[in-house]
Amino acid sequence: MLHIPILRRGEPYRSLDVARVPHHRTRETFVEVSQANAGLIRRDLSRQEIARASFSKFTTRDLVDICSRAGEHFTNDSLPLGDTLQSAEDYVAHVSATTGMPYVLARRNMTKIKSMLSNMESVLNGLTRNIDWDILDRGFGLHEGNTLSFFPRTQSLGAVLPNNSPGVHSLWIPSFALRIPLVLKPGSAEPWTPYRIIQALIKAGAPREAFSFYPADHAGAGEILRNCGRSLLFGDSSTTGAWANDPRVEIHGPGYSKVIIGEDCVDEWEKYLDVIIASIADNGGRSCVNASAVWAPKYADEIAEALAERLGRIVPRAADDEDAKIAPFVDPNVAKRINAIIDSGLNEPGARDVTAAHRDGERLAVWNSCSYLLPTIIRCEADHPLAAKEFLFPFAGVVQVNQADIPELLASSLVVTAITNDPAFIQKLVSSPQIDRLNIGAMPTNQVSWNQPHEGNLFDHLYGRRAFQQAVAVSV
Repeated sequence: MLHIPILRRGEPYRSLDVARVPHHRTRETFVEVSQANAGLIRRDLSRQEIARASFSKFTTRDLVDICSRAGEHFTNDSLPLGDTLQSAEDYVAHVSATTGMPYVLARRNMTKIKSMLSNMESVLNGLTRNIDWDILDRGFGLHEGNTLSFFPRTQSLGAVLPNNSPGVHSLWIPSFALRIPLVLKPGSAEPWTPYRIIQALIKAGAPREAFSFYPADHAGAGEILRNCGRSLLFGDSSTTGAWANDPRVEIHGPGYSKVIIGEDCVDEWEKYLDVIIASIADNGGRSCVNASAVWAPKYADEIAEALAERLGRIVPRAADDEDAKIAPFVDPNVAKRINAIIDSGLNEPGARDVTAAHRDGERLAVWNSCSYLLPTIIRCEADHPLAAKEFLFPFAGVVQVNQADIPELLASSLVVTAITNDPAFIQKLVSSPQIDRLNIGAMPTNQVSWNQPHEGNLFDHLYGRRAFQQAVAVSV
């Protein structure tokens, strides 16, 4: 039986309390994961300075180089997993076993994580706005003729992590390069990725004391969020709501990402179908950067029909099928609840499921003993409840809305891809406080540039800026 231990400042610890994580299809126990109780976490976090001190002998350049080597280890090597070793192919199979993610999507996420590690130099330059790394090492220095000084707001970064997609773990990795230790609570079904990233960094030369890994329940997660000076929290509104106004906690909730076609481009909407489909369906529709809405000033019926026809071709396939594009739901009850929410919305006027005519059978499908939700395109009005929904599968509402009304109608949007060349419209979108990441032009919402911060700036979250002056010594 596979077993994943707790890591207490990098040292494995086997707990008597274990969670038995099942295989998504057979429902038989696939891995046992040691559980950290709230008391153990609280006790360990009372000595966070030990982990922070482990960075003292490393420069930022050293840490970036470690990340680069770790990217190769993560992708290619056999790395410790409890009392055994996990190869790269084992990792793909393990992620698939407990999350249902097809192998091909797990490998793509693996490549994304390697890219983050390999491009850490660009990532840091984007986060810090290209300040000299000596300033990060010393805490002060000259930048473009001005004296800057930064101080750490915390001894460690806590992260309460999700199950939806391995690629999301690229968001906390820069904390290591920024000299801040990590305290990670993995998702219950996806402990594999954070554990493997830690082992890859340690093999590359990172101090093991910089990493704590605490599989835990909600009480344990609460201890991490309360006791780490800065944290990341991933989850839906029911999970994140209690922490939404705590400045120590950066919330990563639903994205409500959108594709908007401007008046100047909408007559050629067919040219952009591939971009829209990638935005909705890449990575199985499981990411917060997947589009859950498509807005256009006209042709909404035609756009919805074309999207439904293309996405209706996506069907369940075996986990190791290279053409697999969607994942089953590990808990079939979650799939049933989501399906019921959509059906309830369709019972209200102003919405219809355009994909119903393009798929073979019902939206909720059982195949090979697993529950799937098939891609769904809803044609609806802007004020319909389904126009503002996001789910963990390829789902989007197509809305016809006047371009002039869009800036006022925009709710919080993690990513907006605006297909337009209209300078006035672009300026209105640029001025909107509702958009976290703005793509201008025909690029998918999930296209990432590593030198651009994603959903907040981790450097600003971890470091504060102080006024700093130094008297010039006078020699006599």
